[in-house]
Amino acid sequence: LVRMQFLQILSRKLGSLEMLFRIPFCQKQFPYMCLSTSACVCSKKKKGNSYEQVDQEKYKNLVHSVTSYKTSAQTPKTILEEDNLLYGPPAKHRPPIKARTKTSKNWVPLINPSKRILPVSSDSSVPMKIALQRMKMPSVTHILQQTLSPQQVFYLERWKQKMIEELGKEGFEEYTKNLFLQGELFHSALESIFLSEEMAARDQGEDDVVAGYLSSVEHVLEDISEVKALESGVHHETLQYLGLVDCVAKYRGQLCVIDWKTSEKPKPFLQNTYDNPLQVAAYIGAINHDANYDFQVRCGLIVVAYKNGSPAHPHFMDPDLCSQYWNKWLLRLEEYRDKN
Repeated sequence: LVRMQFLQILSRKLGSLEMLFRIPFCQKQFPYMCLSTSACVCSKKKKGNSYEQVDQEKYKNLVHSVTSYKTSAQTPKTILEEDNLLYGPPAKHRPPIKARTKTSKNWVPLINPSKRILPVSSDSSVPMKIALQRMKMPSVTHILQQTLSPQQVFYLERWKQKMIEELGKEGFEEYTKNLFLQGELFHSALESIFLSEEMAARDQGEDDVVAGYLSSVEHVLEDISEVKALESGVHHETLQYLGLVDCVAKYRGQLCVIDWKTSEKPKPFLQNTYDNPLQVAAYIGAINHDANYDFQVRCGLIVVAYKNGSPAHPHFMDPDLCSQYWNKWLLRLEEYRDKN
């Protein structure tokens, strides 16, 4: 501030100001007009533009790729190069190993390789009906019941308690008894139909409890032909278990073990049938290793019929699916052997 006041005083006397800035050893004098008391005289030197240092040719492609909306300069190769530059090369790792499917220790094939397969005859003949031998072997149904998972036991027990609360203990016993009776009558009616007693079975079933079930499976019966066995006993000679097969016949040209089921609730998917596929696979394996049957079966069919007459749900099991359930059945059978 003092310096500024001093310069202002000197500026009033032009002669003094001119003499003050006269440079000895130089003939030319500084004109007084070059001096100013403005603050811009004391300002810093203006910086240069940093963009002037940029190599425009070098970044021409980069600018073009950023401003262009049609194409991109990036390619999988350039992206990989950028990643390698920023993060280094990708670490080599092995793909995760899939969990191996558990198999039974005493594995037996579903199809009997030593059994002679006779050509399927199209001649109409009386279906086989072999009495179930009461040997010292567990049944398929018993084995499945004894090897239920804890989750299955929980839901089954919860359903039972709920029904007892609604119907009472005696009412629940009567309810299960009626379900069992309806199943027996339904199977008997189907057996009569397959034994060419169609009219008698339909007349008998019009007013009884199986009328709805028969109406439910009517569209499925149209696809069944060449019945080879009905309510016939089977036993697996190697694995030592037995069972009672509902039906063995052709369904749409494929020879199948057919299992008839009744239900009050819709079961449109195979997984809704719980352990029924394992039961069918167990019967297929038993037939194929039973000397009483001169044929082998590779497919299965589960038919769920409804009391209200709504169309039944047929669940077809091809050879691959049967093999999968056969392996699961062998594990359940092994679990039963370990428990007993």
